[in-house]
Amino acid sequence: MNVVPGTASLLEELDKKLMVLLRDGRTLIGYLRSVDQFANLVLHRTIERIHVGKEYGDIPRGVFIVRGENVVLLGEIDGDKEKDLPLSQVPVDDILDAQRREQELKQDQEQLMSKALKERGLSYIPDLGHDDMF
Repeated sequence: MNVVPGTASLLEELDKKLMVLLRDGRTLIGYLRSVDQFANLVLHRTIERIHVGKEYGDIPRGVFIVRGENVVLLGEIDGDKEKDLPLSQVPVDDILDAQRREQELKQDQEQLMSKALKERGLSYIPDLGHDDMF
């Protein structure tokens, strides 16, 4: 099979179920309906999947347009392997609560790290997320 470099190779993925990881850390799963020369994507029947530990929750998003520069990773989802995930699905409210608790714990740990380093005369620059990568 000849591989076409760049965005043109995404044409082979049309109408397939894809997982898309965005720069801000979100994970989208949907069917690729359209792509252009800038790798902008149109996903249909899209869900946003939130993972916390070995649990996940899905938030329906419908039609979703993704600007190409925000895509970090994308790949086709194998339907057979998707059924055998070692994860358990939980209600959206539960996963959002778990995500909030995880973020609060991370902030607490960063504050402790900052305090410990400050006591030693050092400064701590926290992970500001994926938004400032570019």
